[in-house]
Amino acid sequence: MNLAFPNRRDTLKTLAALGAAASSPLAFAQKTITVGVIYVGPRDDYGYNQAHAEAAAMLKKMAGVKVVEEENVPETAAVQRSMTGMIAQDGAELVFPTSFGYFDPHMLAVAGKFDKARFAHCGGMWTEGKHPKNTASFFGYIDECQYLNGVIAGHMSKSKKIGFIAAKPIPQVLRNINAFTMGARSVDPSITTNVIFTGDWSMPVKEAEATNSMADQGVDVFTMHVDGPKVIVETAAKRGKMVCGYHASQAKLAPQAYLTGAEWNWLTAYTAFVEAARSGKPHPNFVRGGLKEGFVKPSAYGPMVTDAAKKQADGIKAQMVAGSFDIFKGPLKDNKGATIIPAGKAFKQTDLELEKMNYLVEGVQGTV
Repeated sequence: MNLAFPNRRDTLKTLAALGAAASSPLAFAQKTITVGVIYVGPRDDYGYNQAHAEAAAMLKKMAGVKVVEEENVPETAAVQRSMTGMIAQDGAELVFPTSFGYFDPHMLAVAGKFDKARFAHCGGMWTEGKHPKNTASFFGYIDECQYLNGVIAGHMSKSKKIGFIAAKPIPQVLRNINAFTMGARSVDPSITTNVIFTGDWSMPVKEAEATNSMADQGVDVFTMHVDGPKVIVETAAKRGKMVCGYHASQAKLAPQAYLTGAEWNWLTAYTAFVEAARSGKPHPNFVRGGLKEGFVKPSAYGPMVTDAAKKQADGIKAQMVAGSFDIFKGPLKDNKGATIIPAGKAFKQTDLELEKMNYLVEGVQGTV
């Protein structure tokens, strides 16, 4: 089955089937395939790019799979040249352009020129009838792990002021900010989240300035949505603050400050696309998954996390995996006082409405 919008509710069932097939010893017994992976930053950034590079490294270990990679490719026409080279020169049949800005117009333009190749973009919004069938978007419900980050932060914060440093106010970022805040306020409703947007995915100087500014204002637990969390993690640790990581584990950067984190496991999605391409199945156009599907996972708890914090977070995680916990449910207000989800209504993770998020919830100090 094609994982195409609007049949989103079939996505998880189909993805599970693809995953099961991919885990079979015979799954990759078909032809050899060349896969291209493109990163907007360095592969060892302790963040977004590293999470993808770790998945690519696992692909390389699979029999009959060749991986070609290029890092530090900006979200400009440069990525079109990279994709074109991978297909025309390296023979790539499947390309993963991983950064948000690669989707439109860049991936779409190249996909139109190479209709036999397949393209799977991380984070884009593939739409039935609008985008080519040889293109796709995949993403994970990492707001589940950010909610759990918030629960831990809520237990550990002494000042009741937590901080979120973000790149851009796009729906996926807002969803993480809101989930983090709601997780913390489920522990203590008096907790507030201070948000600073730096303006781009990798702005080390601004990230350091934002961290120090928040620390000066009393923020004692930080998280983030930027490509490379390294600067934020190290700066917060130097200030004697605590951190919940993002993308990959940053525990080794600040072992005494790292509480937990929200990590990706992109191999789950990569494997589904590779298996479909090698077996001649339709390209899965719209792929999503969360904790249950193995797309995301929490980092291991740091030594300072209390047993009470672990117990509450682990209990909620179990409910999320079981499908009995909804993050975004009413009554819920935004930080301007307007009701955004009425009482009695709840959005499931698969609801398209959540991918259009344009608000910050009550308790967040910041503007979109």
